[in-house]
Amino acid sequence: MSDILVSEQSAPGSGGSGRPSGRLLEVDDLRVEFRTRDGVAKVINGVTYHVDAGETLAVLGESGSGKSVTAQTIMGILDTPPGFVTGGQVRFHGKDMLRMSAEERRRIRGEGIAMIFQDALSALNPVFTVGFQIAEQFRVRRGLGRAEAKKRAIEMLDQVKIPNAKGRYNNYPHQFSGGMRQRAMIAMSLALDPEVLIADEPTTALDVTVQAQIMDLLAELQRERQMGMILITHDLGVVADVADRIAVMYAGRIVEEADVYDLYAKPAHPYTLGLIDSIPRLDEKGQQLRTIKGLPPNLMNIPPGCPFNPRCPMAQPVCREKVPPLLQVGPARASACHFAEELVNRV
Repeated sequence: MSDILVSEQSAPGSGGSGRPSGRLLEVDDLRVEFRTRDGVAKVINGVTYHVDAGETLAVLGESGSGKSVTAQTIMGILDTPPGFVTGGQVRFHGKDMLRMSAEERRRIRGEGIAMIFQDALSALNPVFTVGFQIAEQFRVRRGLGRAEAKKRAIEMLDQVKIPNAKGRYNNYPHQFSGGMRQRAMIAMSLALDPEVLIADEPTTALDVTVQAQIMDLLAELQRERQMGMILITHDLGVVADVADRIAVMYAGRIVEEADVYDLYAKPAHPYTLGLIDSIPRLDEKGQQLRTIKGLPPNLMNIPPGCPFNPRCPMAQPVCREKVPPLLQVGPARASACHFAEELVNRV
């Protein structure tokens, strides 16, 4: 399946950082299912998106929409069983990683594509110091000696703005605050200078002030390194200032993809509209908060037609009969809704 949204790939060349410009990562018609004793859950159902050098793609959706499973599949860390890739491609610089050997994928992880996980405390090994875990990458993947690896690790801690980086090198994860652990995870992810960074809910469980600091740090590091970044979140407010494009997921599908400004101004899918309307507003004090009624579907029994139809205020008989394809509804935007044109053109 070709990506119907994208502009023409940038001409070959290099950006200011010396990195290749243009298309870095392409996910094409990806399909993943979980085979369990209770049945087969269709977790990813034809996901297609891409990220270019220096670009931030935000992937939005409720818990269970398939955002993190897509990222795990890209990284090659999907638990099998129960997860099985049943179709599609994941191309890095045009090469399908799903057809690569385990050793080829291992070489790409860290150096080509890196990931920041949701819970830094769980992702970091509690029995090794934070500095040791960062330095280990330089020793194993770069062949550096202990002294040089330690020096590089301290430089990474300093780059992510951890105070007294040299003194914190020998601290264990439990000795860091939540925000500091997340900074350490960012340092670890960026240690090998990846071209693509996947940030999976990087501000989960952090207070609002620290959230802003982490997002500002990621944006700053991305500009410096000209990385492509995939930001996975369920919070529209988090991505407003950092994303270039947004892909909205529901029940394992992309239901809308658009430029960040277009999506906020005129959403082209009722689910996106519901997400935006659920954001608390300062100009509506005392008003009841809006919600999306109902629950996401059981992925073992996805309803016929549009999977959002049981919760959709705009649902018509056609929505319960036909699955709407992801079609272009304007320049560089697409929607999987039978009534996308009406939504975009509404006053």
